[in-house]
Amino acid sequence: MQPRNMSMSGVVDLAAVKAAGEAKVKAEQARAEAARQGGAGAVPPSALVSDVDEAAFERDVIQRSAEVPVVIDFWAEWCEPCKQLGPLLERLAHEYNGRFVLAKIDVDANQMLMQQFGIQGIPAVFAVVAGQALPLFQGAAPEAQIRQTLDQLVQVGEERFGLTGIVVDQDAAADDGADRAPAEAPAGPYDALLEEAVRALDTNDFAAAVRAYRSVLSDDPLNTEAKLGLAQAELLARVQGMDAQQVRKDAAERPSDVAAQIAAADLDLVGGHVEDAFGRLVEAVRRTAGDDRDAARVRLLELFEVIGPDDPRVGAARTALARVLF
Repeated sequence: MQPRNMSMSGVVDLAAVKAAGEAKVKAEQARAEAARQGGAGAVPPSALVSDVDEAAFERDVIQRSAEVPVVIDFWAEWCEPCKQLGPLLERLAHEYNGRFVLAKIDVDANQMLMQQFGIQGIPAVFAVVAGQALPLFQGAAPEAQIRQTLDQLVQVGEERFGLTGIVVDQDAAADDGADRAPAEAPAGPYDALLEEAVRALDTNDFAAAVRAYRSVLSDDPLNTEAKLGLAQAELLARVQGMDAQQVRKDAAERPSDVAAQIAAADLDLVGGHVEDAFGRLVEAVRRTAGDDRDAARVRLLELFEVIGPDDPRVGAARTALARVLF
């Protein structure tokens, strides 16, 4: 289909963002092709998730973290939230296709590791990157929040430590699924829905655009165009009807009011002040804790989606966010 003009009055260069997303997809395809051709270091999908004990911790976590971020799931058989979170993390480990690996640690059988990490309650999720331990979250968090945390972890691993992940052997993946029923193909193509979303954006019907993009993503969660379009449509819907002067006045007078800072950041971005928007929210994360901190962090990650992962301003803001979080 032909390229679409989905820019926000020239504020966001969506063509560049879309190209960056397509480049990322091509990189993933190249990684998969290298695995199919027996690329050096390719691992079977089964290596993406492993049970780790104290004896294997040095090898399977510390040493492994020099080549790929290792996410640690501290769990126990009696823990009901663990039974919800564990399968989700395993599914995401396979979906991220080697960008991180998952180490599952049973706290009942590995008390020493539990004490070393200062675990007070489970489930608890940490990461080890280049030998450095980072707390991620505790409890059975929503999937969207977990994905955002993992995206940030992968970004930190790439930008600060040069960890680009491991190659997964797709032939081994095919062998693993040889006895399973074939997965159904996505229902696409989605051209009609995407065109509908663009028409809605052009007429400022942002609610309709959001519905159309979400319809695409419900069947094809990795659709780059729909993800970018949804982030834009949601942003434009939020600022529609805002009193810009009052929003900025509130933000200036109440620097500790997270809701006021979030609203002002949305206006900053729509107005083309990308670095101001990012800086405002990084500062809000630094100042706050608990639910307020999480709200500012989540909105910042949403604004990253609008601009695109390969924009240098996003990279700089991710690094700044990592510094205040970790």
